[in-house]
Amino acid sequence: MVTLFYIKGITDVSELQVFIFVPVMLIYLITLGGNMTIILLICLDRHLHTPMYFFLANLSIVDVSSSTITLHKVLVIFITGDHMVSYPACITQMYIFASLIGHELLILSAMSYDRYVAVCNPLRYHMIMNSRVCSLLAVSCYLMGFVQVLPAVVIFSGFSCYTSNEINHFFCDMIPLIKIICNDTSVLDIVFLIQGIFVITLLPFLFTFISYIFIICAIMRIRSNTGKRKAFFTCSSHLTVVILLYTTLVSQYLTPTSLGTLNAKKMFSLFNTAAVPMLNPLIYSLKNKDVKSAVKRRLESCKIIGQR
Repeated sequence: MVTLFYIKGITDVSELQVFIFVPVMLIYLITLGGNMTIILLICLDRHLHTPMYFFLANLSIVDVSSSTITLHKVLVIFITGDHMVSYPACITQMYIFASLIGHELLILSAMSYDRYVAVCNPLRYHMIMNSRVCSLLAVSCYLMGFVQVLPAVVIFSGFSCYTSNEINHFFCDMIPLIKIICNDTSVLDIVFLIQGIFVITLLPFLFTFISYIFIICAIMRIRSNTGKRKAFFTCSSHLTVVILLYTTLVSQYLTPTSLGTLNAKKMFSLFNTAAVPMLNPLIYSLKNKDVKSAVKRRLESCKIIGQR
C-alpha cells in the first residue's frame, strides 16, 4: 500500500539541479508571459475577435495550465527539497494532465476545421464559423478531454499494490506509474490503448489530416502564386504547432519500450510540457501580422494614456 510517492525529478544528481532549475524556470516564465500576452491581446483587441484567435486563446489557456500542473514540482523540489506527493494528489495530477493533452489535440482539430472553412469556403466563412459554432466546438473539446480519460483514471485508482513508491519522472504521468504497479494491468492497457490512442489521438489526427488534404487541394486550384502563398500562410502556423505536438507525443507515448528508456521518454515529456507551450505563442506571433499589429496598437494606446 502506498500513501506517498517519491518524485525522482529530472535528475537525481545534486550538482546538476541548479543547471536544470534555471532553464526550467526561465522557460516557464516565458511560457506564462507569452501565452498570457496572447490571451490578453485577443480579449482586448476587437480586430482579433475572430474564430481563429478564439481557438488560439483556448490553446494558450491549455498551454499555461499544462505547464503549471507539470513543472511546478520541478521548481518545488529545487526550492524546498520536497520530493513527496500524496496518492490522491498524484492521481489528480495525472488526470488533469491527461485531460489537458486531450483538450489540446481536440482544439487543434477544431482549428484545422476553421482553416479548412477559411480556405475552401471563404465566402461563407463567417456564416459557418459563427460565435455559437465556435463556442460549441470549444465546450465540446473541454468536455471530451475531461470525460475520455475518466475510465482509465478510475481503473488506475483501484490499484493498491506497487513495487516501489519512487516515480522516475518529474510529475505523476501514467506510463512511469504503470511501471511500478504489481497488479495485473492488462485491463488498463486495453482501456489506455482504446481511449488514449484511438479516441483522443487517432481521431483528432485523422480529422486534422483530412482537413489539410482538402486545404492543399483547394490551394493547388488557386491560379495565382500570390493567392497560393496567402492561403498557405494562413495555415502555416497551425500546421507547425500540429507537427511539433504530435511528434513529441508519439516519441513520448507510442514508441516501444525497447526503443527508449524511461529517462529518454522523460526528456521528450520535458520538451512537450515545457518547450512546446513556450514555442506556441512565438510561432503564432512571429509569423502573424494581425498579432504584431495588435501589439503595436496596445503599445500606442499605453503611450497615449501615459502622456495624459
